[in-house]
Amino acid sequence: MKTHQILKGMITALLASCLATSALADMHQHKASGLPTTSKEQSKLTPAKVLKDLKAGNKAYVSGNYHTPKLSESIQAAQAGQFPKAYVLSCVDSRVPVELVFNQGIGDIFVGRVAGNAENEDQLGSMEFAAAVAGVKLIVVMGHEACGAIKGACDGVELGNLTMLLEKLSPAVRAVEGFEGARSSKNAEFVDAVVHHNVERTVADIRARSEVLRGLENEGKIKIVGAYYSLKDGSVSFKH
Repeated sequence: MKTHQILKGMITALLASCLATSALADMHQHKASGLPTTSKEQSKLTPAKVLKDLKAGNKAYVSGNYHTPKLSESIQAAQAGQFPKAYVLSCVDSRVPVELVFNQGIGDIFVGRVAGNAENEDQLGSMEFAAAVAGVKLIVVMGHEACGAIKGACDGVELGNLTMLLEKLSPAVRAVEGFEGARSSKNAEFVDAVVHHNVERTVADIRARSEVLRGLENEGKIKIVGAYYSLKDGSVSFKH
């Protein structure tokens, strides 16, 4: 009787292990192929699964164990259409290669870039298209360490059209409190606090300014999250 119970336990554990391995393999199947996300793969995704995929992709990026996309085949495959998983609003900083950071290839994610990852009507419209039409499950607002636009906003820089852009970031500067030192780009700790607050504020603004995205998130069809990229080690920490 005891032997029977032991064997039953071993079989149960083995089956559970096989099922887990199968699920993991299915989730990363297109990564092994190096080809764009397909319609079938997108239809199986949830906001939680996409977030998990981006986290895993960033872990691979940081470790140097990321995949190399099959560029020629991906270009050809992408002609049939696009079925991306996520939309990432990022700063224009050249040190933050968004697709590489999340170990994604052609057709996997939308990337919107603007200095200071500020949302405006054009970005909001692009996100609405991505979520309501193209089927993405996740919207990520990603700030980064030592952001030049944030530094400019902290210093009140004025330069042509950049002046108006930096004004969009100034509420985050004003909202950060508790610093006895310089409230300028010379204070790295202050700049970092503004970067984080700007991400949080942008996520809140997206929900407030877009009825479409707010509605999709309330229905559980998408999730809107913040993130922070470290220039030191390439890691991304999520706020959700």
